[in-house]
Amino acid sequence: MEKLQSINVLGSELAICSMDPMTGFFRNGACDTCSEDRGSHTVCAVMTAEFLAYSKYVGNDLSTSRPEVGFVGLTPGDQWCLCAARFLQAHDEGCAPKVNLAATHERALDVIPLAVLKEHAEQ
Repeated sequence: MEKLQSINVLGSELAICSMDPMTGFFRNGACDTCSEDRGSHTVCAVMTAEFLAYSKYVGNDLSTSRPEVGFVGLTPGDQWCLCAARFLQAHDEGCAPKVNLAATHERALDVIPLAVLKEHAEQ
C-alpha cells in the first residue's frame, strides 16, 4: 500500500490527528490514505458524546472497547480519523463532530465540501 502525499485540506503538511488513541488507516497517528482505503479515513474528528451515540446507532460503535482487535474505545475529546462519508452523514443529520482541519487529509474534499468542514472546524 502506497501512501498518498500527506497534505491537509488547507494545502499544507498534514498534522498528526492522534497518537493516543492511535488512529489512522495506517495506524500512524495521521489521517493518511491510499487507494486501498475504501472508507477514506481522512477526517480528523474530535469525538463528542452526541456523535459517539449517533455512530453507535448507525452501526459503527466507536465507544465500546474491543481488546481482541486492539481497540480501546473512544471517549468525548478523543481525536479519530473518521470516514469522510460517515462525517458527511452525521453533518446531514445535525450531529457532526468538530474537525481538526490541519490534520484532515485533502482527500476528504472528494466527499465533503471545504465549507462544510470549515463549519465544523475546531476553534
